[in-house]
Amino acid sequence: MRIGLTILPEHPKAAARDIWAQVEEAGFDHGWTFDHIGWEGLLDEPWYGAVSTLSLAALSTTRLEIGPLVGNPNVRGPVAFARELIGLDELSDGRLTLGVGAGAATGYDVDAADAPPPRSRMRRFREFVEFLDRLLTEDRVSYTGEYYTALDARHAPGCRRRPRLPFLVAANGVRSVTLAARQGQGWVTIGGMADTLDDWWHLVTAASERMTTALEQAGRADDTDFRRVLQTDAAPVLSIQSAECFADFVGLAVVSLTVYR
Repeated sequence: MRIGLTILPEHPKAAARDIWAQVEEAGFDHGWTFDHIGWEGLLDEPWYGAVSTLSLAALSTTRLEIGPLVGNPNVRGPVAFARELIGLDELSDGRLTLGVGAGAATGYDVDAADAPPPRSRMRRFREFVEFLDRLLTEDRVSYTGEYYTALDARHAPGCRRRPRLPFLVAANGVRSVTLAARQGQGWVTIGGMADTLDDWWHLVTAASERMTTALEQAGRADDTDFRRVLQTDAAPVLSIQSAECFADFVGLAVVSLTVYR
């Protein structure tokens, strides 16, 4: 079990540097920031970009795995995003992991970015992930898809880790879980929305079972390196409200994310 923390991109340079260093010094294994243009409830407060925040995090730490949670096609284009990921990977000495998701159907990101609604969020997400995979592993990529195109896109020097940095695919539905099993080195889930904590843990277990089935169908049933990441913000109880509550969450996560066959 590896434990991480999400740091909002709301802190100015000096404070952010100290916070990221403290996350590492406290013994956390990974640290994330949200890749949003803004956050509902904080729209009139300071909010910095995920790439600049992660650049500072990379230079403020030496061991911590870092990444966006999650990069998404509502606010990112694959060709430019691939270049920024390669740069972050270099700044972090290969400690960058990409959390990637489909993006919300509505909300501030969609409105502020004037993002046109896709004909299919799932088809766009699949194309986004598959195209990013090519851009980070191949040089001189030419591509024509339903949502994205590129002509002779370069990627030198590429990622520190070969063939590319890891993808953690955010997924709950059957089609997105299938994409995670095919393209991801790991999977991120929020479980789902529930009124009680018991019901939420049942949703987490059910989601993990879907992931296990998808891995089996993809021929990856024995892939012991595949990661399962639980993001607890959707839980009806705040996991970090006390040390005892956090310890309970960690123990239950071990059980809920472990599926026996």
